[in-house]
Amino acid sequence: MAIGERIHFFRNLRGMTQKFLGTSVGFSESQADVRIAQYETGKRNPKEVYLNALADTLGVAPEALNVPDIDTYIGLMHTLFTLEDIYGLKIDDLDGEICLRLDRHSKSYPQMFDLFYSWNRTAEKLRRGEITKDEYDEWRYHYPKHETERFRKEVLAFREAKNNK
Repeated sequence: MAIGERIHFFRNLRGMTQKFLGTSVGFSESQADVRIAQYETGKRNPKEVYLNALADTLGVAPEALNVPDIDTYIGLMHTLFTLEDIYGLKIDDLDGEICLRLDRHSKSYPQMFDLFYSWNRTAEKLRRGEITKDEYDEWRYHYPKHETERFRKEVLAFREAKNNK
């Protein structure tokens, strides 16, 4: 998710108008909503001083607005937080293990379930020794190229069986 989309997300979450947010970070009354709209649509990116002011006004860390650098632990955490916001990914405890799961009540659950089911099915083949690590990596790095209509039907059948329980 781009900076502008994150600004929009947090602004709506806080119930702020573009004009209110813009004037709060120091833009003139006549330019406040225009500048925030430009940020939210990606036509402009805020300079660091404005990014920090936006983060402060929205009550978040600047890293929550920036496109995270997943090569750092903090960046990875903000990426996971964004996935929670957008796709309903949740952190949980399962038998003493920390795990990530999908929230069934999320609007994106059906699509995310299909994607995760596909990933888990392929990872399970690797765990059982049915495919090699190279074959698993081939699947991951070319996803969704290797998905087939047969597999899509399998996902639908699994989901239907699960719903009928």
